Amino acid sequence: MKLRRRFYLNLSSISVLSVTAAVIAAVSVCILIFGSIYSKALNLDARVSSEQAVAQAELAVSNYFDSVEDKLNLISGVVSQAQTPGEFEDKISFFTYVQNDIVAVTVYSEGGNIISCMGSGGKRKTNTAKDLSFDKELFDNSDGFAVSSPHVQTLFEGEYPWVVTIASKLDAPVFGNGEYVAIDFMFSEIAKYIDNIGIGRHGYCFITDKNGDIVYHPQQQLLFSGLKSENTEFISSLPDGTRTEKNIIYTTQHIKNNLWRIVGISFTDELYRKLKEQILMSIIISFLCCALIALILLIVYSRIVNAPVKSLIRAMKRFETDAENFRFSGGTEIVTELNTLSRSFEHMSRRIAQLMDKVRSEETELRKTELKALQAQINPHFLYNTLDSIQWMCERGNTESASKMVGALAKLFRISISRGHELITIKDEMRHAENYLIIQSYRYRNQFTYTFDVDPEVEGYLCNKITVQPLIENAIYHGIDRLIDEGEINISARTADDNQNDIIITVEDNGVGMTDEQCRKILQKDRSDSGGIGVKNVNDRLKIYFGAGYGLTIKSEPDVGTKVMVRIPKITEEAAANEANNKNK
Repeated sequence: MKLRRRFYLNLSSISVLSVTAAVIAAVSVCILIFGSIYSKALNLDARVSSEQAVAQAELAVSNYFDSVEDKLNLISGVVSQAQTPGEFEDKISFFTYVQNDIVAVTVYSEGGNIISCMGSGGKRKTNTAKDLSFDKELFDNSDGFAVSSPHVQTLFEGEYPWVVTIASKLDAPVFGNGEYVAIDFMFSEIAKYIDNIGIGRHGYCFITDKNGDIVYHPQQQLLFSGLKSENTEFISSLPDGTRTEKNIIYTTQHIKNNLWRIVGISFTDELYRKLKEQILMSIIISFLCCALIALILLIVYSRIVNAPVKSLIRAMKRFETDAENFRFSGGTEIVTELNTLSRSFEHMSRRIAQLMDKVRSEETELRKTELKALQAQINPHFLYNTLDSIQWMCERGNTESASKMVGALAKLFRISISRGHELITIKDEMRHAENYLIIQSYRYRNQFTYTFDVDPEVEGYLCNKITVQPLIENAIYHGIDRLIDEGEINISARTADDNQNDIIITVEDNGVGMTDEQCRKILQKDRSDSGGIGVKNVNDRLKIYFGAGYGLTIKSEPDVGTKVMVRIPKITEEAAANEANNKNK
């Protein structure tokens, strides 16, 4: 009787097989994901490379145009100073000789007749059927400098260079009827910038005009012979930027004055060929490495790692949920590496707790710094205008008004400084606002009146300094100043009806008013149009110091007026002093 031999697999073997299979599957998925991500990265890199190449070409061509324009400005100055064409030619003869890229410098009459022409060599023809460098319509309709399309120059015997003309109209006629000055420069100077630009292995750049026609192509001969073509109609419809169509990456960018356009062409086939090779190699290496690593790690894991790791994971989860109150003591593990990891986690948790405390402290200081920065904005224009008004009063002998205005200005700045205090009493804040209104009432004589209605019970409570004045400033500049009739500004302060622990300060005017949209936008402006502390500034300061529940509320109606309400908590000087002492401890 034969006995059947039974085969058993131990837990480690099962674990090895399971983990290996899982790792292989995971690696396969990762490779696929990596391939997709890498493909996108290659595509993005190709787009970036194309954009950089086109930008480089655009910069080179634009810089060259700038240099030619500088030369044209120089020549325009010379021709304006010369008395005769001969004198002009004598002055620029050396210039045209040493400038190898300049083929000719020409002065034209209104009708296109050549008044003076100086070239780098060759004898000028006495008669030409047509001077392709002169384009009256282009010269007259261009703002500043006119740039022609590339063309053959036929001014000199035996020479037919491919040139581009850049011209400008003279400020005043020269030599009797000279109206335009133009430079013909070698188009090869531009072409070399394009020829030197490559995108990938087979990519290239070329130039089109504003109509989409090709101005220059590095493979010009292939285009002329019909062996190559460009979809110029499609390219001309593309906006500046990068677009992938089928297997071609198109990058376009206009150059100086939108005269020409740089077009970059690159091919995605190059990318995918490289991608396939790299992915195949990655698959082979990844499978071999992962199988070996999975086997080793699983054996170690099954024997001595599982329990300590689970303990550490549980500690990490507790740390994730309650980092502030988390306490961990490591270093009891048998495995040296896990012991080190445990101690490192312990150190990290303590360090993070310290950093959290530091961040909270720094955040508090940052808020104070932000508050001080916001409070530090001063309107120089207001000061300048005030001093001008005082000077004007003194010059006209109105010393009494000047004295009152100086006194108000001194009180205004005394309260603004307030010995560095962030908070002042509402009573002092209203004095500050009143001094500002006294000054403005002299500047806007008989244009507005103002009233104060402050509940004596709230005068002793504290508020941020320079809170009311910017609101009054906004009411004057944007509401009252535009009125035909006399304006009114009413300022009040009293306990809030909906919360006895809050104070509502109101600044109301009968100015031109605003729409709801304008009310929303005014809280988004960083500064007032007058250059002082803006309404948004006031709102930001209040929220920084007191919290999100406090700040400004704006109600306005066109042709009726605007009402701005400031909500702040009731804070006594004693409470503010106690809070400051607690923070300093």
